[in-house]
Amino acid sequence: MNQSERVHYLINKLKNEDDRYKELEVPDSYLEQTRLLRSLMNVRRPTEINEEFLKVQDEYLSNLVNEKGTVIIDEIQTLKDEYPYLSLTFKDKISIWQGDITRLKIDAIVNAANSQMLGCFAPCHGCIDNAIHSIAGVQLRDECNEIMEQQGHEEETGKAKITKAYNLPCKHVIHTVGPIVRHELTTVLEEDLRSCYRSCLECAVKNEVRTIAFCCISTGEFHFPNERAAEIAIETVIEFLNKNESKIDRVIFNVFKDLDNEIYRKLVNIYQLI
Repeated sequence: MNQSERVHYLINKLKNEDDRYKELEVPDSYLEQTRLLRSLMNVRRPTEINEEFLKVQDEYLSNLVNEKGTVIIDEIQTLKDEYPYLSLTFKDKISIWQGDITRLKIDAIVNAANSQMLGCFAPCHGCIDNAIHSIAGVQLRDECNEIMEQQGHEEETGKAKITKAYNLPCKHVIHTVGPIVRHELTTVLEEDLRSCYRSCLECAVKNEVRTIAFCCISTGEFHFPNERAAEIAIETVIEFLNKNESKIDRVIFNVFKDLDNEIYRKLVNIYQLI
């Protein structure tokens, strides 16, 4: 099968799996077909699916990953490389990298999840949760569902869980539920965000993850102020490395937006003496 044939096969399988979607019309354009496929994957509840579907899906997603290209750890500069004058502690272990986190071929990337921990069900939503699940494939939601069924309750804010990465180029995904800022920022919400970073790093060490990339947890849909979130992220990572330096090789602050890139780069210069 070529990519177009894979898309048609997968769309038809997902349509026929759920009576609500059987009458959906498949658009003519390949781009719109891929959006429909992603949407059907996004809304699919965790349930068994046959091996043939998974084989075709994995081939399709592997090709998408190859088309986008992967980024290995050696291609990402450390703060020591970029700012040799910095006196920032652990500048040789910390990086700021702007780009698509789903391209990183490292030990683990961090997903900003919701308390259900099943991924985003909104078709083609722009959140990182949706992006990660869309590239990983339906197996990721199934594994998350198994974890949550065993746990028996929704994930608490500030905690973390680790899964396989499936079709993502990284080895693992560490999922954490960040705090939601509904009105004003409080010290409790700030401590919850610190807990997210600590929990992810503790999870990494426990599972021998030596290279980890953090997204900007809670700053998007959860409305945590970007600059304060970055301050907490940097402080918590350095505090953790002070006690676990030998167990982590690299921490990457993955910044997707220009705003966050500017904030992190400003802060590492301000925080030189941390």
